[in-house]
Amino acid sequence: MELERHEYDVVVVGAGGAGLRAAIEAHESGARVAVVCKSLLGKAHTVMAEGGIAAAMANLWPEDNWQVHFRDTMRGGKMLNHWRMAQLHAQEAPDRVRELEDWGALFDRTPDGLISQRDFGGHRYARLAHVGDRTGLELIRTLQQRTVALGIDVYMECTVTRVLRDDAGITGAFGYWRESGRFVAWHAPSVVLATGGIGKSYKVTSNSWEYTGDGHSLAMQAGATLVNMEFVQFHPTGMVWPPSVRGILVTESVRGDGGILKNSAGNRFMFDYIPDFFRKETAETEAEADRWYEDKKNNRRPPELLPRDEVARAINSEVKAGRGTPHGGVFLDIASRRSPEYIRKRLPSMYHQFKELAEVDITTEAMEVGPTCHYVMGGVEVDPDTEAARVPGLFAAGEVAGGMHGSNRLGGNSLSDLLVFGRRAGAAAAAHATTRRGNVAPLSDDDLADAARAALSPFEREGGENPYTVQHDLQQTMHDLVGIIRTAAEMEQALERIEALKVRVANLSVEGHRQYNPGWHLALDLPNMLIVSECIARAALERQESRGGHTRDDFPATDAEWARINLICSPTAEGGVTVTRQPLPQMPGELAEIFEETS
Repeated sequence: MELERHEYDVVVVGAGGAGLRAAIEAHESGARVAVVCKSLLGKAHTVMAEGGIAAAMANLWPEDNWQVHFRDTMRGGKMLNHWRMAQLHAQEAPDRVRELEDWGALFDRTPDGLISQRDFGGHRYARLAHVGDRTGLELIRTLQQRTVALGIDVYMECTVTRVLRDDAGITGAFGYWRESGRFVAWHAPSVVLATGGIGKSYKVTSNSWEYTGDGHSLAMQAGATLVNMEFVQFHPTGMVWPPSVRGILVTESVRGDGGILKNSAGNRFMFDYIPDFFRKETAETEAEADRWYEDKKNNRRPPELLPRDEVARAINSEVKAGRGTPHGGVFLDIASRRSPEYIRKRLPSMYHQFKELAEVDITTEAMEVGPTCHYVMGGVEVDPDTEAARVPGLFAAGEVAGGMHGSNRLGGNSLSDLLVFGRRAGAAAAAHATTRRGNVAPLSDDDLADAARAALSPFEREGGENPYTVQHDLQQTMHDLVGIIRTAAEMEQALERIEALKVRVANLSVEGHRQYNPGWHLALDLPNMLIVSECIARAALERQESRGGHTRDDFPATDAEWARINLICSPTAEGGVTVTRQPLPQMPGELAEIFEETS
């Protein structure tokens, strides 16, 4: 077998914000670091996070602090977040933003010259540091520039298909160059997974082609566990029309800057969906709650900025009630609320993107939007301080890691999450590599040969299943049966289909050669997509309540008993998934007191 080999201390899989921040920190801790990315450097999905970075910097609201941010995050996640992760995130996010600025990020400014912050759903105060509606792009530009300046090795257009280990822990990773199909192996005691999410398992998604659940699957195959995979966030506002932009995200900044949601009758329907419990918990007093509900014009926190799960369910309800747009969505209108000059200044990417791709002018007309699969709150079960998985030497950060966001992620928390925990993962991975340096077993020839055989198996079959047909059927299954509203009968049907799809995936065949073969790439992605799809469906069937990004039509209420339970997905020897219940880590008393404060 022709095999390219490399030696490192830390291998980071993924070059989004979490991966690059981990690589920078590991390098600055003295480790030899490699970054392996499926696409080109700079084309990470992080660039699609447009609205801003949530951090309690108090630049606009002096009352804001980490305790309020912590409280917002926990309440947004319906109290199922790992309290320690939410605490570290809220405490460290401001320093990570200022660090970005030190490295050259150019944020929008307040009149006083401070970093500007904007409103976002579920946040008590305006706290999203932003660069117009291109914040993710600026974040990646800054981290990418620093990564290159530090001389960190980057393997672009290279896919990792297996994380390698022995009884002592991680020994490296195996993958292939997408252009040539040639195999490559990295010998390293620490691997950081920063591969993002699982959106391509769904038919309508804001996610790009790379999001096939690689990191979730690699972790499980290495013996790690996943936590709370039932919680999938459907962003309320993805474009549903025209077809050229279907699924593309309309940033929450449109609503944060004054956009409102209307149904086909022209009614601003979100006022009908403010839940009483949310108004009372978020308001400082009952009088404030009443003012928020009644004041439909001037309130600084309009109902369009409820947490994403609430808005997505409201839109879904309007469409099902027959009050949707002609193409199955609702209208998002900022044109009647803001001047064209304001929109072009505050939302330049949104304006140019839809003008050029769809001939939709958001300064003069409303957009047709609807829920689209956007983010998975579940992920690799990690230690909150080090991001270490259950396998020694394996770490995870960003969307691929679970626990931080509970059952629902607040907008803006994703960028601060990947900065805070990317840094922590990189530092811990470097420290682990130091303890193992010179004491890591060589890569097993048998393991390498097995990984190569698995990768090449689709070429060995003739007349088997077409990868594109199988992908279509999987996406349709998840869209129809494990979507935004779920029932036991539908999820049982989904699991039956997934079992049948496993048989079909085992019989995939591709034609041609290893060079420039997208059918082969998809054939290698499909097993990962199947694993995460099964985890989502099994966990969603197990959790018999509705909470955050998980809505059961047959169990519509939120159950206090389930608020104390995590669901853990573990691999079986037969290649399946088992789900077990695990108590939620108990919050210390001094943090619990934050929820009793009134100001």
